[in-house]
Amino acid sequence: MIEVKNLTKKFGSHTAVDGISFTVNDGEILGFLGPNGAGKTTTMNMMTGFISSTEGEVKINGFDILSDPINAKKQLGYLPDVPPLYGDLTVEENLKFVCDLKGVKKSDRKEMLEEICRIVHIEDVYKRLFKNLSKGYRQRVGLAQALVGFPDVIILDEPTSGLDPSQIIDMRNVIKSLGKKHTVIISSHILSEVSAVCDRVIIINQGKIVASDTTDGLAGRADNHVQQVSFKGSLDKALSSLNQWSAIKDISIVDEKENSVYTINVSGEQGTDIREIIFASFAQAEAFDMSENQKWAVRKKFARGEVMVNTNRFMGYDKDAEENLVITESNEEIEEVEIIEESVEESVEVLSDEEVDE
Repeated sequence: MIEVKNLTKKFGSHTAVDGISFTVNDGEILGFLGPNGAGKTTTMNMMTGFISSTEGEVKINGFDILSDPINAKKQLGYLPDVPPLYGDLTVEENLKFVCDLKGVKKSDRKEMLEEICRIVHIEDVYKRLFKNLSKGYRQRVGLAQALVGFPDVIILDEPTSGLDPSQIIDMRNVIKSLGKKHTVIISSHILSEVSAVCDRVIIINQGKIVASDTTDGLAGRADNHVQQVSFKGSLDKALSSLNQWSAIKDISIVDEKENSVYTINVSGEQGTDIREIIFASFAQAEAFDMSENQKWAVRKKFARGEVMVNTNRFMGYDKDAEENLVITESNEEIEEVEIIEESVEESVEVLSDEEVDE
């Protein structure tokens, strides 16, 4: 079992991980889901003892990672985002070196390494130099080194990153098989990735846990009648535009920062998807310099889910500055699920009147 209590990490004035707590039961596959920069890797590094925490504690099978690191790390196998292996050594030499580090008895090594190679399917590259392997095989060998000694807990930081579709399927199957005998934690910023292999998902954003549930449970809790919107511009114009819609039942201000940056919660009628209404409200409040047909085309794309949305230059303020509108799915339990950091050119395709007519 893994116990994490009030785990916090600060780098100067920046808080990368902010007082998170959770437990992972024996034999469970847990997914850590969040956007890049959410704090997933920092949390894993603290859990494995790579870096120390500013506050809080981590216990692996009852052993504290800071006060009793030797016994705690004996329970762990870790694959960071870059496999920690030597390019000028063969796969066999790398794995035997890891055996030395973990204190595996020489009499047990041959049989154990043969079994690990079968599990991760690297028998055919066992004698090759690590630096000459493909990305997929490097990830497999990295997983193999995490399995040396068959620890109770396996922690994998984005194990499918950079793999092709076939390799991703192979890695998923391996992770599922590991869950039968080990406690497994994987991180990813891709929902489908954790949904495919995990029993439970923790969503982390800006260093905080914003949701924790099974994948089916999270899907059931997500409700498009409540949205959280962050924008820069005129709060009065935003509220006035939104309040024109009868489907909008409540608007509350969550946060107000300098330079007119606001975060608001917008609630509509139960069962109503208000995302298109929100976008239309901002678009109609002098958001874009475009015709009514073009506005309609953008709103239609938004309703189809092709735009989530992140756009610039709302409500007539400084066109040279970088202003954003971000809509994230939210309700009373899920405050923030996804942060989108693309430019308007990447997110919104504005059609000409001729293209709309066609």
